[in-house]
Amino acid sequence: MPDIPPLPVIRVSHLTKRFGAQVVVDDLSFEVAAGETLVLLGPSGCGKTTLLKTLNRLIEPDGGTIEINGRDVRQQAPEALRRGIGYVIQQVGLLPHYTVAQNVGVVPGLLGRPAAETAARTIELLERLHLPAARFAGMLPAQLSGGQQQRVGLARALAADPPVILLDEPFGALDPITRAAVRRDFRELDELRRKTVVLVTHDVTEAFELADRIMLLNNGKIQQLGPPRDLLLQPANDFVRRFFQAERLALQMRVTTLAEVLPFVEFDGPPAPAGAPTLPGTASVQAAVALLGDTGTGHLCIAGGPQPLTLGQLLAAFGRALG
Repeated sequence: MPDIPPLPVIRVSHLTKRFGAQVVVDDLSFEVAAGETLVLLGPSGCGKTTLLKTLNRLIEPDGGTIEINGRDVRQQAPEALRRGIGYVIQQVGLLPHYTVAQNVGVVPGLLGRPAAETAARTIELLERLHLPAARFAGMLPAQLSGGQQQRVGLARALAADPPVILLDEPFGALDPITRAAVRRDFRELDELRRKTVVLVTHDVTEAFELADRIMLLNNGKIQQLGPPRDLLLQPANDFVRRFFQAERLALQMRVTTLAEVLPFVEFDGPPAPAGAPTLPGTASVQAAVALLGDTGTGHLCIAGGPQPLTLGQLLAAFGRALG
């Protein structure tokens, strides 16, 4: 079996970028672990997109270093660097005179991959992203909906199987329903578990849904860097606390597990009907609420719990757990 190359680790040291007198990225140092999804979050103008674009040299920093797998990105020609990094933007940027298949195959073609290999890879990715090649491969971008174009953009970013993926507000231009669907497709792609991903968003729910860790920025500085749960429950300062305040309850449902609320459940009433769905204790309260709404059974089992519980019992226990 051939050796599998290690996933990249991105290491940023004392990175600084100015536009005129304004410091947009202010002496940032951090690492992105192999296989991790790091989400850059913060208000408009905080520096998150500028930071992202320094990683593939679309913007050159004024100071500091960026290394991928121990190699300074400035030791590589920008074009060669970018061919090894998947990049997805909000506006998608598909070539309008290329078909869907041609757009997906652009980078493998530039890398000299065999045409048959590129064609097979294109079909595979389109199928995974719910764009059957028999229907969509020959279409032009103008014939696609916004959500379909974004899926093609994701397929293009993955086509050459790059170890690093950068995404700049990739779902921001979509309506809420389409956005949720494309985000779900993105989250469920097995390939992304083998990638090192940096994603920019201003959507707090999106950040909590997709991130292994969140970097919250303000005025070009890191306010807190850590797992979503830590930023919500152990804020480093008042800015972090205020940033999540408006959506705190929904976010707490997302980060609180069923195992954490189980001790607060008050079981009463008749036994639940047979066939009630079961979730592990590691599942979130939010996932349980969604499941109860989708199944319509009225009851849910927690693995290891004494008996099924209703939505009302779950929400009451969640409230008691929060104190």
